[in-house]
Amino acid sequence: STISHFQFQFATWKDIVMMVVGSVCALVHGAASPLMLLVYGMMTNTFVDYEREVQELKDPNKTCNNNTIYWVNDTVYETDENTTLYCGVDIEAQMTLFAYYYVGIGFGVLIVSYFQIAFWVTAAAKQTQRIRKTYFRKVMRMEIGWFDCNSVGELNTRISDDINKINSAIADQVSIFIERISTFVFGFMVGFIGGWKLTLVVIAVSPLIGIGAGLMAVARLTGRELKAYAKAGAVADEVLSSIRTVAAFGGEEKEAERYDRNLVEAQNWGVKKGTIIGVFQGYLWCIIFLCYGLAFWYGSKLVIDTKEMTAGTLIQVFFGVLMAAMNLGQASPCLEAFASGRAAAKSIFETIDREPEIDCLSEEGHKLDKVQGDIEFHNITFYYPSRPDVKILDNLSMQIRAGETTAFVGPSGSGKSTTVQLIQRFYDPKEGTVTLDGHDIHTLNIQWLRSLIGIVEQEPVLFATTIAENIRFGRPGVTVDDIIQAAKEANAYNFIMELPQKFETMVGEGGGQMSGGQKQRIAIARALIRNPKILLLDMATSALDNESEAVVQEALDNVRTGRTTISIAHRLSTIRNADVIIGFEHGQAVERGTHSELLGKQGVYFTLVTLQSQGQTNTTSGRSHVVCQISLRLRSLSQLSNDFVPDALSGSLKIQQNDVEEHVEPAPVARILKYNQQEWPYMLLGSLGAAVNGSVNPIYAILFSQILGTFAIQDLNEQRKQINGICVLFCIVAVASFISQFLQGYSFAKSGELLTRRLRKVGFQAMLKQEIGWFDNPINSPGALTTRLATDASMVQGATGPQIGMIVNSLTSIGVSFIIAFYFSWKLTLVILCFLPLIGLSGVFQAKMLTGFANEDKKAMEEAGQVSSEALANIRTIAGLAKESSFVDSYEQKLELPYKSAKKKANIYGLCFGFAQCVIFMAYAASFRYGGFLVRAEGLQYMFVFRVISAVVISGTALGRASSFTPDYAKAKTAAAQFFKLLDRVPKISISQSDGEKWENFRGEINFLNCKFTYPTRPDTQVLKGLRVSVNPGQTLAFVGSSGCGKSTSVQLLERFYDPDEGQVVIDSVPSHSVNVPFLRSQIGIVSQEPVLFDCSIAENIQYGDNTRSVSMEEIIEASKKAYLHDFVMTLPDKYETQVGAQGSQLSRGQKQRIAIARAIVRNPKILLLDEATSALDTESEKTVQTALDEARKGRTCIVIAHRLSTIQTADIIAVMSHGAVIEQGTHDKLMAKRGAYYKLVTTGAPIN
Repeated sequence: STISHFQFQFATWKDIVMMVVGSVCALVHGAASPLMLLVYGMMTNTFVDYEREVQELKDPNKTCNNNTIYWVNDTVYETDENTTLYCGVDIEAQMTLFAYYYVGIGFGVLIVSYFQIAFWVTAAAKQTQRIRKTYFRKVMRMEIGWFDCNSVGELNTRISDDINKINSAIADQVSIFIERISTFVFGFMVGFIGGWKLTLVVIAVSPLIGIGAGLMAVARLTGRELKAYAKAGAVADEVLSSIRTVAAFGGEEKEAERYDRNLVEAQNWGVKKGTIIGVFQGYLWCIIFLCYGLAFWYGSKLVIDTKEMTAGTLIQVFFGVLMAAMNLGQASPCLEAFASGRAAAKSIFETIDREPEIDCLSEEGHKLDKVQGDIEFHNITFYYPSRPDVKILDNLSMQIRAGETTAFVGPSGSGKSTTVQLIQRFYDPKEGTVTLDGHDIHTLNIQWLRSLIGIVEQEPVLFATTIAENIRFGRPGVTVDDIIQAAKEANAYNFIMELPQKFETMVGEGGGQMSGGQKQRIAIARALIRNPKILLLDMATSALDNESEAVVQEALDNVRTGRTTISIAHRLSTIRNADVIIGFEHGQAVERGTHSELLGKQGVYFTLVTLQSQGQTNTTSGRSHVVCQISLRLRSLSQLSNDFVPDALSGSLKIQQNDVEEHVEPAPVARILKYNQQEWPYMLLGSLGAAVNGSVNPIYAILFSQILGTFAIQDLNEQRKQINGICVLFCIVAVASFISQFLQGYSFAKSGELLTRRLRKVGFQAMLKQEIGWFDNPINSPGALTTRLATDASMVQGATGPQIGMIVNSLTSIGVSFIIAFYFSWKLTLVILCFLPLIGLSGVFQAKMLTGFANEDKKAMEEAGQVSSEALANIRTIAGLAKESSFVDSYEQKLELPYKSAKKKANIYGLCFGFAQCVIFMAYAASFRYGGFLVRAEGLQYMFVFRVISAVVISGTALGRASSFTPDYAKAKTAAAQFFKLLDRVPKISISQSDGEKWENFRGEINFLNCKFTYPTRPDTQVLKGLRVSVNPGQTLAFVGSSGCGKSTSVQLLERFYDPDEGQVVIDSVPSHSVNVPFLRSQIGIVSQEPVLFDCSIAENIQYGDNTRSVSMEEIIEASKKAYLHDFVMTLPDKYETQVGAQGSQLSRGQKQRIAIARAIVRNPKILLLDEATSALDTESEKTVQTALDEARKGRTCIVIAHRLSTIQTADIIAVMSHGAVIEQGTHDKLMAKRGAYYKLVTTGAPIN
């Protein structure tokens, strides 16, 4: 019950008045067409009488006197049935009267239909606006636990799509539904008034027509193709988002094959769908013609034999019932809109009615006058709402004293970050209390509480605005001086002043334009400007390299004084100087004390310290080993800090996106057809079917008028014979039309789907051929490319099959109609032709209405959508800053424009609709009036008048309708153009097997000679500025340096993901740009920081290492033993067949890392690249992985990139990089002796300049 009235619970009385008036108008509009039938029936009778009179008076012995026919000798002429005959019909006066009727009805319709649409659409726009505001405001008030259970993507779709669905369910659809139902009712009424017997007969068969029309609507609306394509789409998405891995391991061919295999399902479904539509359409037309046959046969019996009906009432009944049936069928798509609107409304209104457990916008709760900053946890037990089965905190008690710095340490997953979130009151504990200065934080005002707290997270979130604005988010109403002061305290002032626009620099979406250290410092400034009493640092420096870490650490040390500070860290160097250290394990605080006290206790802290300082004492108790294993699993599930690790590239490029939407010339159809030429037999068959379909309507016009003509024949037997002949013809047409519709549907679906599949495969292969730089461009982000494959390819087929079908269909339809019309009366045809463009237009309009208006609204909503998606993605940060209300305001402000345009559109839409509806009435008025004149003046047979008018009008409406059914032709051509542009693009780095040199014994000697390089998407920053370094075969070269100095870039040049702008990379004394790319890559194995695994089994992931052959199981096991992976795999239930999940999500980082190493070993590469292969691991896994790597390095040239210096001391050459060039190189001992940058780094972790 709640949902049935849902739709209007946001309506004000004004809206309700509008909707009521709109409904009344719709009712009246629905009655117009049946009314027209009454006029039409009267008119037919007039014509039949006149024709009779003309036939009788052909006999020179009869004359017309006092409106009765007399013999010339003045006796009244009586027919066989002893009745007199009426004569003296003034056909022109009668026709003029009818013309006025028509015009009157037409004007009425124009006005009524305008109000019907304008009122409903306006009212809907107002309500939707209200729903959007209420919904967003409610979502922003929800507690964080609710966001854990609802994905941000889902909420975004709800805000945009679901509310649009509600909108379409309460807008014009309702009025059109009312109008169609009203036509249905009045149609039957007209029928029953005219003749109940015939009405009942037609009613008996009309459900068949209704079902046909309904089925058509349903068949067209299924979105199953996209579902069928989903599998292939998932493959494409997975491959494109990990394109670097695919390229590095030469998996392009393999992936294209895998994609093509998955396309079969989509293709079969498409053919099925086309066939089904063909059958339904065939069925619909077949039934309609059979009904015509039946009705005319029975109706003529009633007219001739029992005389209970006239020819006029026959037509009136027949069309009344037919119209009613058709309209009932057409009302069914509206029901679909209502149903989806109700389903959408259910989730929306559930959210609107839900009361948040922790309401951040509420005014309730105390505000303390003076805050010390003592925090205590009393016996806290806690589970995340999204995972109620995992106990995170287990009876935790601890106290944090005001003004001290307390550090939390412990393996990941032991509940450190969780405690921080409880202090912010993102969650409420299951049991126990958190108190601030002895007050339970439940009783405090949330906004006020959060305003006391400054937080700096591991992955700080910046908003897509300027630096100054980002800092200002910390506290409303701060001055510029405050901002500068905060920036200075956070060590951020200097780097900000070096930027061209200083504080007005845009930070990009998610802060993508800034490096990690810069983002971190802006976030610290934002926390400081609040002047917080409590400072929470959650792994604030863990994602940084040594240089940035030192700077950020210094900033943090300065600001901690006099504040209650809680610091969580993995790196112990950052914890040593805390006042108190609390060790966590299994959700409990197990120890507490200073650095030296805890070392004495030999507990959790001691274990972590010894593991990290590599002081390999054997105190690593077995217990701790288990802890690390477990904690890793937990962390990867708990998705707190690592939930959102933006891809460095996609982040940094969002900004330039707007100006790159370039204009593409539509593709020539000839080229599209060329791709489809193998299917020509199908297309020929389809066109034949279409031609037959086109000529059906005009033939119907002939048969229809022929029947009217028979009623004027005097000889009754002749009359019956003719009528039976016509009814048989109807049946023949019915069968022919079924067959041809089926042919057209099936053939074009088959040719179209084959084309789609071919294009998708070719397009996917073309994408995989592009160089990596091409993927960096935001236009070619994986999301955009997969959509392109999904939609563009299927749109292109709209330019071939259906388009050809439609053109053939329309041409034959028009051709045959005009031949008929001109043959019988060219004058009348010319008159009607004037109206034809208008009738066609009105058909197009009506089609456009159903589709076109939705798309325009979407565009307008985009800006508001950006606000909402940014707000939802960063909800934690916003909650921490207590900034919910400012996002709500900004969202509501962005909604104003679309709302205004929606109101304006309502009027335009109403006018178009009204015009489209009334054109046909005007056309009838003019043509019948002129027809009447021709009948009188030129003795034209009246049945020819009907024949001509119905032929032309039918072809006109058919035209308009047909044009609406074809998928948008222009879109298809643009889609094709984009596609061909992709196919024609020549990649800058060719990966074909034939280009470039290969040689026999590859040694693996590498020289970088003065390489300079700039990323194509960021042309203003040069990354490498003359890199020179060389490695001999079998040596290990380690790159050290601050982030952004070009370490990873040099590896990408070696893989030839990019080529240097100047200088060369020389491999075995051959410059890299002349080496065959697949050959070069087959010699290189790479293990990167975040290894990409594919969603298949462990064995298949390892096999991916060598795609040129199939790798045997023995080799896999061999490799995984070397990678220290084998033992772990054997503990899994499915061993090597275990699925790793999307992006390897089922495994911990250390396990993923070792699979990646095994994958690299299977390649048996000559060169091994390790790009920060251990940086993301905790200490325990790091040791295992490190051992595996040392094993793999034996006898290979190896390039290592590391943030942690401990991992590279054994390297043959250590190259210290700064700003894209090497500043010193040598072995560890040499460099230590040199006492240069490296020495400084090792001893202090100080920045390199």
